[in-house]
Amino acid sequence: MPPFVIEPLSNHDRANFSCGVESLDAYFRKQVTQDMRRRVTSCFVAVDDEGKRLAGYYTLSAGGVVLTDLPEAQKKRLPLYPLVPVARLGRLVVDKNYQGQKLGAALLWDAFERASHVELLAFALIVDAKDAKAKAFYERFGFFSFGSTPPQLMLPLKKGQ
Repeated sequence: MPPFVIEPLSNHDRANFSCGVESLDAYFRKQVTQDMRRRVTSCFVAVDDEGKRLAGYYTLSAGGVVLTDLPEAQKKRLPLYPLVPVARLGRLVVDKNYQGQKLGAALLWDAFERASHVELLAFALIVDAKDAKAKAFYERFGFFSFGSTPPQLMLPLKKGQ
């Protein structure tokens, strides 16, 4: 696996990026910069340090979950506010040429680290799993289902929660 640099999306060339899912490719090529300008998401990209190609990306945004949707083990450690602040992992995507090289895990780790160290605090990293394969991927890293929306998974940002 070539070395990668993970950095905020800026003027990177996205024209040749392809993960094999047209909706995710189209979002990356056409929509993500608008969402960033509107301040509704941040986007981070993995750049192949050798070829300077974009190898993957993920998006993070702020969100909230209803306290009553959380598992009892998490609820008892939190103040009784109606909503709990979270960081939402919107998309995590790897280009076809880099799939199977553990880049998804590296991007997930980077998202976790960024969400854990932002000045606006969040209790957990939340993701909506697109399908069973995505759900299994996130569960391997400790995410678990919660609430009334089945594809929604959570990973507390602080150990022991």
